[in-house]
Parts: sequence; structure tokens; C-alpha cells
Amino acid sequence: MNRVAVNAEEVPLPAWSGALGGFALKVLDEISRDNWDLSVLLCGDETIKALNTKYRGKNETTDVLSFELGAEETDGEGNTRCLPGDIIISLDTLRENARYFAISEDEELRRLLIHGILHLDGMDHQSNDDAEPMIALQENILAKFEKEHILPPAGPTARPTAGPQGVNR
Repeated sequence: MNRVAVNAEEVPLPAWSGALGGFALKVLDEISRDNWDLSVLLCGDETIKALNTKYRGKNETTDVLSFELGAEETDGEGNTRCLPGDIIISLDTLRENARYFAISEDEELRRLLIHGILHLDGMDHQSNDDAEPMIALQENILAKFEKEHILPPAGPTARPTAGPQGVNR
């Protein structure tokens, strides 16, 4: 059983955060991962720029960051859980990317989430060329789930919810 926790910093936790967790679970199933406890943080450009500067030495915004932990722990029932790390997504840059590439914000959100999951699974890339194995896999997964949607038709307008969203499956 995989679990996904979605939180927000600098922006309100969107009402669609549960759908984001559900989509992440489908991606984890697609790449045959089990017993993962995945963390996703949604934020604005200020937060992601600070993290990018502090941990990568790049004083600029970016769309997605993945911080690999790669740890394991045993839960109270003796099951081994994988703690792959954290995915951070800037909703500000997501919107800019969607406009620039003339795609929906929902498609860009799904792409960024898949991208982050693949990084936490140990994959990497040297460019964003479609010939890169990680990018090719990302786009194949995106195409497979093209009918899945995270965002409501109006886009990623952040509406506050009661608190962090956890999704288990």
C-alpha cells in the first residue's frame, strides 16, 4: 500500500490536493512501486526559489524539485516502508509553463508530478530531450493517463481546505 501526503507552503492547500494524491498513487502503481510514503509540497515561486538556491546553488525559480531521501523504516506492524523523499511543485511556474507550451495547467501538473516521482525512483536526465530515457518514460506515462485529471476545469486556483491531505491505497 502506497501513501501520499500533500501539503502547501506560501499558497493555500488546494481543494484538489486529494486528486493529486490519487494521481500519484496511479503513477506509483504504473512503475510497480509499493509501500512508498511520498510527500508532495505545493508552493509558490518564492518558496521554490529559496529551496533551489539553498540546495542546488541556483538562485532562480524552477517548476519542480525532488529531494531524494531513499530511506526505509519499519512500521508498527513490522512492514518495511520506503521513504523516497519529497517533491516540491511551484504552482506559479506551473502556470507559466502551461501558457508557454500552450497546454493545460492540468497536463503540466501531471507532467511535473510524474517527473518528480521518476527522480525519486532513481532516474535522471541530462536534458529535456524526448530521447532521454527518463523523459520518454515520463511522456509515456503521461499519455497512458491522458484521460485522468487532477484539476477542476477552472485550473489550479488554490482554495483552502481543512489541512494536509493524505491518500492511502
